[in-house]
Amino acid sequence: MPSLRDIRKRIRSVKSTQQITKAMKMVAAAKLRRAQEAILKARPYAQLLEKAISEVAARAEEGAVRQPLLASRPVRRVELVLVTSDRGLAGAFNSNVLRRGQRFVTESSERVESVAVSTLGRKARDFCRARKIAVRKDWAGVHQALSFEKAEEIAEELTERFLSGEVDQVILCYNEFKSAIAQKVTLHQLLPVETAPVAADKAAIDFKYEPGRDELLGELLPRHLAIQTWRVLLESAASEHGARMTAMDSASRNAKELIGKLTLQFNRARQAYITKELMEIVSGAEALK
Repeated sequence: MPSLRDIRKRIRSVKSTQQITKAMKMVAAAKLRRAQEAILKARPYAQLLEKAISEVAARAEEGAVRQPLLASRPVRRVELVLVTSDRGLAGAFNSNVLRRGQRFVTESSERVESVAVSTLGRKARDFCRARKIAVRKDWAGVHQALSFEKAEEIAEELTERFLSGEVDQVILCYNEFKSAIAQKVTLHQLLPVETAPVAADKAAIDFKYEPGRDELLGELLPRHLAIQTWRVLLESAASEHGARMTAMDSASRNAKELIGKLTLQFNRARQAYITKELMEIVSGAEALK
């Protein structure tokens, strides 16, 4: 049975850990509010831009639109971008993405020639290094200072690889933000750009374009790719803060429960010690009679 000193030392240690987890929870909650505001502002623009591209592409005559970013081709080479965080202590936030990405690579290896893996986040990079998975590109330090310019740079590089024929498909694997306590692992096809179907009665009504449909799509598509990449980064950031807040809240509650159990154990041990001392005193007094 542990001594009173050992139990008291353990209680102090758990209380210190509880203070840290409470502080981390408050920091994550503050960051989550800002990240949630950012993603709620970015989503409508990204959705409307995607809708506009679908509307324009659906009204094009067969073979009229010559936009390579919209053209599907036989998929032989795929690039998978794993979007994780730089830090841990966020529950299953990173492991869910990494498991889904690993499963995607395994499943895709049966139907494509190669799957190139790129990482965006230190946890994904360390995961690949530990398992000796070749990483084509590691975008380091993105989460430390999220910016649209960095998202635009990433989208441009992936677009160049697609247009040059180095890859036939680009997939982003990330956590989509649902709420502070819920995130959904999502595989999003960035390239080629997928357009939503438009109702036949709406597609029959065309617009007038200036300077032209191809020129308009040529302007919208690169912007769409940058916006989609930016949205994925914001989704992942909001999901990370939500997952960390939930994990730290759970850790704080577990610490409180453990402190209660240790306190009970301490009181029982102290009571047993006092009872033993009293029995020794009584036994000594009886022996002297």
